[in-house]
Amino acid sequence: MVKKITYRQFTLSLPPGKSAFLWGPRKVGKTYWLRHHLPGTVVIDLLKTDIFAEFAARPSLLRERYQQHKGLLVIDEIQKVPALLDEAHWLIENKGMSFLMTGSSARKLRRSHANLLGGRAWRRIMAPLSRVETEGFNLEEVMVSGLLPPHYLSPDPVEDIRGYVADYLKEEIAGEALVRNIPAFSEFLRVAAVTSSELLNYTNVARETGVSPKVVRGYFEILEDTYLGFRLQPWRKVKNRRLIETEKFYLFDIGIANYLCRRRPKPGTPEFGKSFEHYILMELKAYQAYKNPELDISFWRTAGGFEVDFLLADKALALEAKASPRVHEGHAKGLLALAGDGPVKKSIIVCLENEPRTLANGIEIAPWENFVQRLWAGEFF
Repeated sequence: MVKKITYRQFTLSLPPGKSAFLWGPRKVGKTYWLRHHLPGTVVIDLLKTDIFAEFAARPSLLRERYQQHKGLLVIDEIQKVPALLDEAHWLIENKGMSFLMTGSSARKLRRSHANLLGGRAWRRIMAPLSRVETEGFNLEEVMVSGLLPPHYLSPDPVEDIRGYVADYLKEEIAGEALVRNIPAFSEFLRVAAVTSSELLNYTNVARETGVSPKVVRGYFEILEDTYLGFRLQPWRKVKNRRLIETEKFYLFDIGIANYLCRRRPKPGTPEFGKSFEHYILMELKAYQAYKNPELDISFWRTAGGFEVDFLLADKALALEAKASPRVHEGHAKGLLALAGDGPVKKSIIVCLENEPRTLANGIEIAPWENFVQRLWAGEFF
């Protein structure tokens, strides 16, 4: 089947006079969505060098040119000229204007103490593709291509990802002077990819990268601020067991992670199992971004070695991701241990089996596509 993107789950309906920020990594589809869902809307595209030069030199041009503007005004890549936020603030307060401001990095805005509109703007995030947004989805291929739209559709995703990583380092990281040592940051990206989904250990990453743990902490913050990664917090509400309270870190896209690790996971290998867990989390994060922003996602791990990959909504749903075509009772050890520490509303092992079933202990076995469809249909929340 030919790969296609059918529609994006992201929606945005702004009331008159309301504004919003739309964040997300480069090439996630923000500009494409703007063009197709807001036709005719005025867009100030700060990626264009001439437009950037104009507004960087005179941010007041925004007020001078558009104070009589009616309807929505879009500023694409707002982090490139933070001073425009002061002008937008004035236009919102004095002219009742509505803005949609997109960006791929909030770090520069925060570091420059930019005006983030004091709660006057909604905050939305666009995630990489979900299975429900596509046709021709092949799980093994997605482990290589990832789920950024141009990479998913590409006949040569590895070549595109290679260019993406190089250009992103040049444009977003070096261009905004977020780090001074680009070679060290490049090596850090590789180590962060290798350790993605594992317990976060700044000292070990620093040793592999060749910089101090303090610098490594800053590097992880850069990944978060540029939407290239996110932390997963451990579940801490427990009475009867000693828990591991170290957080985990995941890169934002499975294809980027596997490219940086120089691996092409094959079914049946530990690398494929790790990537499968990462993919399921990507589905959960996309659902959280579009359908349930208040949804809490964490993991559970005891000092004794029991672990559950994902806990959602205060133990309303406990998930184990197993890249196995045949699930057995041994795969449920973590879920059973979790249930012994307090009630869990629903426990599911997401896997590669073909048909759903239920174990004698009540734990559901769900083929991954079945689980994803049920998730997006709103069955669990």
